[in-house]
Formats: sequence, C-alpha cells, structure tokens
Amino acid sequence: MIIGLTGGIATGKSTVSNMLRARGAAIVDADQVAREVVEPGEPALQEIVRRFGPEILNEDGALNRKKLGEIVFADPARRKELEAITHPAIRARMRERVAALAAEDPDRLIVADIPLLFEGGLQRQYECVLLVYVPREIQKERLMKRDGLTEAEAEKRLAAQMDIEEKKRLADYVIDNRGTLAETERQVDEFLRRLDRPKRKKP
Repeated sequence: MIIGLTGGIATGKSTVSNMLRARGAAIVDADQVAREVVEPGEPALQEIVRRFGPEILNEDGALNRKKLGEIVFADPARRKELEAITHPAIRARMRERVAALAAEDPDRLIVADIPLLFEGGLQRQYECVLLVYVPREIQKERLMKRDGLTEAEAEKRLAAQMDIEEKKRLADYVIDNRGTLAETERQVDEFLRRLDRPKRKKP
C-alpha cells in the first residue's frame, strides 16, 4: 500500500514519519529529495542560480537556503518561480523511489512524506492521506521556538502553506500531535490497525 503523509510546518510530521519507519514502513521523504535536487551539479540548482543570481550560493557552490528563503518568503511570485523549478524535479525522483520500493516488496507499507501534498494537488496519487495536525497557534509557537523566528517571520511561513484546518478537512486520517509522544504513538498504532483491517478475510 502506498500512502501520503503530510502536515503543516512545525506540526511534528517528522516525528510521525519516524514512528511509522520504526514500525516497518518504507519512507520516501520529499524534504530529503528536495535537498538532493539542489545539490551542486544538479540541473535544478543551475536553473535556480540563473533565475535568482549567484548571491544565493555559498562560497563552496552549495545553496544558501537562508538567503533564498528570505527572498521567496517575502515575495509569493518569487516563491512560485522557485517551486516551478524544484517541484517537477522532486516529484520525478519521488516517483522513481516509490516505484523501486513497490517492486522490491509489494506488501510493504510505503509512505510518501510530502509537506506540500495538498498544495500540489497530489492526494489522488495515493491510496489515502494521513495528516499530522496541531492548531495554528501551536504551530506558530513551535515554529518560532524551533527556528528562532519572530512572530512576523513565522506568520509569513505559515501563510506560504494551505491553512492546517483546510488540510484537516481534506485528509483521510488525522493524527492530533498536540499531546504527549505516547498519545501520538497510540494514534499511529490505531492508524496502522485501521489500514490492516480491509486485508483481513471477511467472515
């Protein structure tokens, strides 16, 4: 089975992804793939430099994510320009990884971990979508603490994604991650049991 895992920024999606991995799922992480496609020598990085200028590179030729982030989070048009370069490259590599894992073990649970799954209209590609949820105010607090952002900076990053309540409405399953780790783990285990039920032979 191939499912999509998503959330909002600072909702704890990586925590849930790690819990699923610990329970035997294969994870294809869009954030990891996103880092790979902008490494030196990759076509996507070359196009980013052409559009945004060499000042978004470090001295060693690697992408300076902070400088690029300052540009794209301040200007929605420039963010869309960046996404038009990176998203096709990320999606193509994700499809390759998922297909390889499915061919290797057709019975294994494969989880495509994609922060912008709903924003990209990708939900129909997966058998179901699992959302990691916390209310927006908790999102903002966690984001400010995690990344050392001001409230205004955190608001800009939240505004760059679909509102978490809208994602909750669209998701097939929801993990509420505002409580303890133990509470989140119980929800993950229940989700996996629910996935397994249709496979059981009906009387």
